[in-house]
Amino acid sequence: MQKAPFITSYLTEHTADDAFATLAGYRAHGGYEAARRALTQMSPEQVVELLKDAGLQGRGGAGFSTGMKWSFMPKDSDKPKYLVCNADESEPGSFKDRLLLERAPHQMLEGILIGAFATGADKTFVYVRGEYAHPANVLQRALDECYAAGIFGANCLGTDLRHDVVVTRGAGAYICGEETGLLESLEGKKGQPRKKPPFPAQFGAFGMPTTVNNVETFSHVPHVVAKGADWFRGFGTEKSPGTTIFGVSGHVKRPGLYELPLGTRLDEIVFEHAGGPPDGRKVKGVIPGGMSMPILPASQLDVPMANEFLRERKTMLGTGGVMVMHDATCMVRVGCIITYFFRDESCGQCTQCREGTGWLHKIMQRIERGAGSPADLDLLLDVASKMEGQTICAFADAAAWPVQGLLRHFREDFEEHVKQGKCPFPESFEL
Repeated sequence: MQKAPFITSYLTEHTADDAFATLAGYRAHGGYEAARRALTQMSPEQVVELLKDAGLQGRGGAGFSTGMKWSFMPKDSDKPKYLVCNADESEPGSFKDRLLLERAPHQMLEGILIGAFATGADKTFVYVRGEYAHPANVLQRALDECYAAGIFGANCLGTDLRHDVVVTRGAGAYICGEETGLLESLEGKKGQPRKKPPFPAQFGAFGMPTTVNNVETFSHVPHVVAKGADWFRGFGTEKSPGTTIFGVSGHVKRPGLYELPLGTRLDEIVFEHAGGPPDGRKVKGVIPGGMSMPILPASQLDVPMANEFLRERKTMLGTGGVMVMHDATCMVRVGCIITYFFRDESCGQCTQCREGTGWLHKIMQRIERGAGSPADLDLLLDVASKMEGQTICAFADAAAWPVQGLLRHFREDFEEHVKQGKCPFPESFEL
């Protein structure tokens, strides 16, 4: 299996002060040649079919087929059509899009240009996380270079295509990472997810047909167009082709970003690439895909990192944010942090989410301070079960799944808190 990285080669093979983030630096490495090929030698339908053949899945967490999503854009609509790039990277444990924006913004912009041609979109809105001030500035400079060079605007790359890109900033709300919550925020409204249907392809940004993809997804597109579907499928698994960027954090010697084929085993990522826990500690648990994904115990780290395998262990790939915890970690305190975050970030639109997230956090706090009872453990699971699948968006699911995972694999931590009336892990992190 091939293992050479491609969308992060610019992050790993060049120094931090390299000019790759500039148009000249990107073009020196073949930048925008894939877009030129798509615009001059292919039809929009051929680009969409190529992505379908390659099996590129969205890298924002849902894992939906990119080519299929692009094909949903109506062809006979007389309304303007839009692309939206979701750069609102707010999932705790995920930090790959930030580096792609800072070090290789033109790679994403080239993917957007190809996407605009394939879908017939008139304009793209890049919605950047509010805290990402520096990445947003780097992106805007790259975009200014593109307009000056005739890559965007009228006659993109000397063709008849006109396409404009606008960078807009969020205000730090996790819920705006959900695509319809993002669209509401983009329109200047409160960031609350919409009921579906209608789906964004029919009624998206400002009521117009819209396709939403994230930063990493767009960054893969130029490589697929340049090298073909078979090349892309040379990485990864049959059902999950290609590579993705794993962001490893927590109790490891070498935290950071690792671009690897989908299907790479989780224990390889943790121990071989990230070096495992420091100070001779052992791994206790690993969250495989950002904080909203259920945790796995040390005994289950032999799983390939692709959704078809992770689902068998009742978790998912999510954003690829691998969060490692060593054997001194108190899982009740982990639960307190997770439930606090989701309680704080719920938009409050749905009762099950608004009330359920607060209830989960209140019970977790009670157990942590030594006032919990055995019934509280069952109550946690009962509340989580009544949140899952009951709301407009998947936020309530994302709040419920980590609690279910913690109790599935580390119930003894909770039971010891109740039994001893205090935290039984003196070396754990403090709240």
